Amino acid sequence: MIRIASYNMRKARGLDQKRRPERTLQVINALQADVVVLQEADKRMGQRHPALPRQLIASETDFDLVEVSTNGISLGWHGNAVLVRKGITVKNVHRVDLPGLEPRGAVRIDLDHGGGITVAATHLGLLRGDRRAQLETLCDAIADCPRAVIAGDFNEWSQQKGLEPLAARFAVHAPGRTFHARRPMAALDRFALSAGVQLRDAGVSQDALAQRASDHLPIWSDLAISPKLPIC
Repeated sequence: MIRIASYNMRKARGLDQKRRPERTLQVINALQADVVVLQEADKRMGQRHPALPRQLIASETDFDLVEVSTNGISLGWHGNAVLVRKGITVKNVHRVDLPGLEPRGAVRIDLDHGGGITVAATHLGLLRGDRRAQLETLCDAIADCPRAVIAGDFNEWSQQKGLEPLAARFAVHAPGRTFHARRPMAALDRFALSAGVQLRDAGVSQDALAQRASDHLPIWSDLAISPKLPIC
């Protein structure tokens, strides 16, 4: 079993418009996850400095930061960052450029956990055509992994349209409405699971702190990893 969570943390800026990284980390800690994928983990301008100070992650959590940045400053790749519980081994890290009118990317990490599992963290674009192309690229990037999870902000309001590239191989799960945090109306944040991963439970964190810390609510899923499939 493994618990994976996803959180669009809005650069640690809450609905009170205050940037409070310690509040964001409280929300993350409350998820009790083994792996947390984050969107908008870095500030937008310039060198994209992290919205969560590295030293604060080290002192206030039991997570290790997966090094995915290429500039030595940011936490993430196109804002996608990954935290893993101490003791979980990351075997490989791959950065994936995604097509579209705006710069987007994804991060693939291969974990030595439960026989091996691949997690792809992403934040898809605002246009449905771009999202379809981005999902096709992402599926190609993890085609060799029989036990795979795509997690992140899919930016898709529809429950049926826009996710067609996943249909052949993945089951898409939206644990609940996550946006806008003040009054959730859309299930933008989702998991896509390959056949080697089974969903046991999932949900949306809706405590009072999560409702203030970002414009998205975080999601989590408890997953069983099949031991019968080869490791990618």
